[in-house]
Amino acid sequence: MFHTALSCLLALTLGAAPVDGPDLSSVPADLELPEMVEGSPAPGMRVRATAPGFEGGGAYHALYLPVDWSAGAKMPVFVEYPGNGGYTNKFGDVCGGVPEGCALGYGLSGGRGFVWLALPFVEVREGRPGVARKWWGDVAQTKRYCLAAIDDAVARFGGDPSRVILGGFSRGAIACNYIGLHDDEIAKRWCAFFCHSHYDGVIERWPYAGADRATALERLRRLNGRPQWISQEGSTAATETYLRETGIVGDFVFRAIPFRNHSDRWVLRDLPERRAARQWLELKATSRTRASKRGS
Repeated sequence: MFHTALSCLLALTLGAAPVDGPDLSSVPADLELPEMVEGSPAPGMRVRATAPGFEGGGAYHALYLPVDWSAGAKMPVFVEYPGNGGYTNKFGDVCGGVPEGCALGYGLSGGRGFVWLALPFVEVREGRPGVARKWWGDVAQTKRYCLAAIDDAVARFGGDPSRVILGGFSRGAIACNYIGLHDDEIAKRWCAFFCHSHYDGVIERWPYAGADRATALERLRRLNGRPQWISQEGSTAATETYLRETGIVGDFVFRAIPFRNHSDRWVLRDLPERRAARQWLELKATSRTRASKRGS
């Protein structure tokens, strides 16, 4: 009995849903993730793009302009990071670790109302930037790519710099704080964060520098009360406990996803959790607009 309880606790702590939970495949998808293609950006298309300053290398991102995009309009921007590549499990969940594998921005927006950027973690090999499929690559270059891609979306596609939301799944969820709050320069770019499945500081044994809680707390202090959606398959209990222990007061929304899958594909299905997430996202984007207008 003790060993069973301990196994369940460890499963929740490490981010795995109980194996007896339902599978996402039991709910039909109502959205199909658009394929990333070569070509010029256009409404309803997801194209391969490269941030200014990274031309000629192997680093790239996926850029999606919503179906209701028009030149001259100002729109919020959803910036997303993928999970670690090479991931598979016995439920058929997979993650390639590349930008085109991201799904949160599309599922949460339904393809409307948001410019969507799925970004890479950048590694440098033989002087050439490429896509790091596991963990952070070169943190300085990953950060530089992120800022350049956002600035390009603002300058060319009407992204509203006051309404940039950072999200991610698994490794990408950890990146919301690890990259997004890495220093004061990048931390100021975001109005909200969407973290699905894992959270910076909860697990200290990840194989990278700065995974310890003391360093994660330094990053978390840069949140400054901005809202975070925090979801997890099975339970958010470990993250809730961690955040209480930090003493950081924040605008946190916690939501357990009642499926056994370590996957971001729940946002491609009409679930109560997706409806709640969409409402949260819309509220954060529109409330930021109202705040900006009051300050102008």
